[in-house]
Amino acid sequence: MTVREAAAFTGRRVDTIYSWERRGLLTDPRRDEHGRRIYRQQQIADVEFAVRERAKRILNRQAA
Repeated sequence: MTVREAAAFTGRRVDTIYSWERRGLLTDPRRDEHGRRIYRQQQIADVEFAVRERAKRILNRQAA
């Protein structure tokens, strides 16, 4: 899946997907013949899950 497809899949913006890559959450994307990043759906789903879980922990800490 391309960066745009990953953004649509998660409901996030394209720059968020790039941010995840810069922060090391998405590593070593494959490249297609045009040099575009290609991610596996499971990669994106795993990062989305991790980001949501982190947000939950932060909210729980603030509520306590």
